[in-house]
Amino acid sequence: MVSRRHSIKIEHSGPQVSASEQVIEVEVTRSFVQKCPVRNVLEPNFPKVQENTPQAGPSAKGEFQMRRHSATLVSVLIFVGAALVASCAKSYHEENERYVFVATNINLPYWQEAQAGFADAAKGLGVKSELSGPTTYDPHAEVGMFREIVDQHPAGICLSAARPEIFQAEIDKAIALGIPVICVDSDVPDSKRLMYIGTDNFKAGRESLRRMAALVPGRGNIAVVTIPGQHNLEDRVAGVADALKNFPAIKLTKILDDKGDARNAYDQVSDLLQKKEKIDGIICLEATGGSGAAEALHRLSLEGKLPIVAFDNDPETLDWIDRGAITATITQKPYVMSYYGLKFLDDLHHNAVHQFNDWRTAIAPPTPTFVDTGTVVVDKRNLKIYREALVAHPKPL
Repeated sequence: MVSRRHSIKIEHSGPQVSASEQVIEVEVTRSFVQKCPVRNVLEPNFPKVQENTPQAGPSAKGEFQMRRHSATLVSVLIFVGAALVASCAKSYHEENERYVFVATNINLPYWQEAQAGFADAAKGLGVKSELSGPTTYDPHAEVGMFREIVDQHPAGICLSAARPEIFQAEIDKAIALGIPVICVDSDVPDSKRLMYIGTDNFKAGRESLRRMAALVPGRGNIAVVTIPGQHNLEDRVAGVADALKNFPAIKLTKILDDKGDARNAYDQVSDLLQKKEKIDGIICLEATGGSGAAEALHRLSLEGKLPIVAFDNDPETLDWIDRGAITATITQKPYVMSYYGLKFLDDLHHNAVHQFNDWRTAIAPPTPTFVDTGTVVVDKRNLKIYREALVAHPKPL
């Protein structure tokens, strides 16, 4: 506590400060203290400074020291005042401000990586965050959990929707309640969601086919492992089909639905190979398909004989690249998606982007409508570098 008895002391050899100046010093300090009490304010200790100025008469010397004292006093008061005001400043965020990421099959390493990005952004902002969703691929369970979270009225929601058609009305209800919703990884474009952050999935599908075309020069029959009906995967399939125009000798002959489960991918690819169907390459467009297909090739001793282009960077997928069963994988950036997803939600919740008075009443959101986080192609040549560069994230539940 600063008081008259503990006012700032400055040693000097010149004349004493006048009583009026002492009153100013105390009153200014007192005004800060009354607005914001602070405990244990330390008294500054200024050493004496030897002056190297030419000799002057008593009057000039006293005037010089008075000016020095006044300047020092003003600087100290400004510093103390700024510190007191800063300590009184109210936080930009509410004490229990909470953001939620909703996805399906959150037991996958992919979503643990996304959770890490979400949590890191929340920690930097001083808010709460959580990942929610079913631990298997279950779109209807996911939409039920989304409804429950909306009822809790969080500050904002990031959503990766397994089925866009069952989420559209639910997203629109959340927006009507003033809860910002951003789609991450998988979009619901016909809803009122405010933006999409994630991979350009059409472009990623084209890249998958281009990589496969280099592995099956000439003619080839390709099987695709995916989850029909999921918007982001449908875009990838469309990208594969579009890229086929540049490779007329390559045919897409099989589309397999693994339902987001490596065991299903294993069963279907094994069945395909055991029936001796003519397949020259396998493209997996979702995270679990690559490891399931690779396990099937391993069981039939076909590693390296039938190329697989996988998707995402599941640890098992990277292991199969190292072992030679998967040729390459198109990896996404779930950490980046969720990290910026939370930051955009925070900006929306606080109306931090001042194009409109309030996003809730604006005719368009103040954020970008689409942020492409890009992809990285990983194969045996760059696998070691890629692994070494990755940051360790929480393991699956």
